[in-house]
Amino acid sequence: MKTAVVILNWNGKSLLETYLPSVMAHSEGAHIYVADNASTDDSVAFVKENYPQITIIQNKTNRGYAGGYNEALKQVAEPLWVLLNSDVEVTPAWLEPMQAAFNANSDLAAAQPKILDHKNPKQFEYAGAAGGFIDKYGYPYCRGRIFDCLEEDKGQYQEPLDIFWASGACLFIRKDDFIAAGGLDERFFAHMEEIDLCWRLFHMGRTVKCIPQAVVYHLGGGTLPSMHPQKTYYNFRNSLYCLAKNLKGFTAMRRIFVRMLLDGVAGLRFLLQGKFAHLSAILRAHLDFYRNYSSISKSKPAHYRDEKYYTHSSIVWKYFVAGIRSFGKL
Repeated sequence: MKTAVVILNWNGKSLLETYLPSVMAHSEGAHIYVADNASTDDSVAFVKENYPQITIIQNKTNRGYAGGYNEALKQVAEPLWVLLNSDVEVTPAWLEPMQAAFNANSDLAAAQPKILDHKNPKQFEYAGAAGGFIDKYGYPYCRGRIFDCLEEDKGQYQEPLDIFWASGACLFIRKDDFIAAGGLDERFFAHMEEIDLCWRLFHMGRTVKCIPQAVVYHLGGGTLPSMHPQKTYYNFRNSLYCLAKNLKGFTAMRRIFVRMLLDGVAGLRFLLQGKFAHLSAILRAHLDFYRNYSSISKSKPAHYRDEKYYTHSSIVWKYFVAGIRSFGKL
C-alpha cells in the first residue's frame, strides 16, 4: 500500500534535526512530507538543505494541528497517510505491521503503533500508549495510561486490539476515510481532535486498532509542555466539544452536565494547589464552550451508532475512588 508520512512542523528545527534521521532511515518505500505551519525559524531551510528528497508543503498560516493537516493533506495523494508528530523516533520496520493490517482488513480506517516514552523507553507514553479509549463523561485513557499514571511496558499489551481512538502523535488513516469523515475539526485547533475524528469513524461503522508490533518513541510536549495552562484549556474545552458533537439528545445534555461538575472539582483542586493559571484555563474553556455550543451541537454525525464502544462507568471513579491505576485491572 502506497504510504505517505506527513510531519507537521511549526518552528521545530531542533526536533527535525533530532527525529527526522530515524524517519528517513526506517521508512523505505514511503513518501515523506514535511507540512510547515508558517514557521518563522529556519526549519524549512534545514529540510531543503539536508533532505532534498522530502516534499515540503508550506501552509500560509499556523492553523494548529487540525487546520494544518487539513490544508496540507489536500496535496497528498497516497491512499494511506501517517500523521506523525515531529518529536517521534520511529524504529526499524515500523511501517510493515501497520501496512499489513490495512491490507488485511478493508474495515480498518485508522490505527496506531505502540507508543513508548522517548525519555523513559521502558514506559508507555501519555499520548496513546497501546491504544485509546474513552469513558461515559468524555475522559480519554489508554492501555498503559490512566490519567497521569503510566505503566511500564512488560509485553502485557502485545495483542492487536480494536480501540476507540488512535493517537494523533502517530495516526495511520486511510485517505478515503479521512475525507469521508470530514477531516479534523479545526474548531479544536489542537488536542483531542483525533479522538473526535475516530468517534466519527465509529459512527460510520469503521474500525480503529492498535498494532503493537510496530513501535515508536514519543518525546511529548514538543510544542506545548504537558502542564502548560493552555494545554489544560484545550483539553477541558475539547472534551466538552466531543460530547456535544457525538452524543444525542438528553444523553448529551446529562453527560455534559456531569462532566462540567467534575470540571468544577478539578478547578477546586487547582485552586487548593495554588495553580491559578490552570483554574483560569478551565473557566475559559467553559466560557468558550457556552459561546460555541450552538454551532458545535449542530455538528452531529449523519449516522449514529449505539454507545457500545466505551466504558459505561466513570474512569474518574475507578481511578480516584476505587484506586485502579492500570488498564488491565479495569
